[in-house]
Amino acid sequence: TAPPGELVRMLYDGAIRFLGLARIGFESEDPLERNLAVHNNVTKAQDILNELVVTLDMDLGGKLAETLRDLYLYMGDRLQESNINKAPAGIDEVTERLTEIRDAWCQMLANQANGQHDSISGFVEAVG
Repeated sequence: TAPPGELVRMLYDGAIRFLGLARIGFESEDPLERNLAVHNNVTKAQDILNELVVTLDMDLGGKLAETLRDLYLYMGDRLQESNINKAPAGIDEVTERLTEIRDAWCQMLANQANGQHDSISGFVEAVG
């Protein structure tokens, strides 16, 4: 199995991939196909966001964990709106935010692998 940090990266990658598939679903001319592609892939991304929420250690993570929880919940709400309204704006916003978080996470993992002890600071800055 992968280390915990890599598992989180894989969750980010999966959510971003599903959101990309949902976005492509908007291009379908068949209404049923479009709605299914958007719904199924947005739902999968929401499931991943929910998993990210429940795996947060709120006691150990402090303010960072609270901020991440709030971001994940906000993103889930935006995806719900996009899914209900079949509008891509929320999907685009969440994809952009998740990509920024994933990139900062990957940088943090790389810094840790290189022995940099303050590797989390860049991630904290990216999250806000």
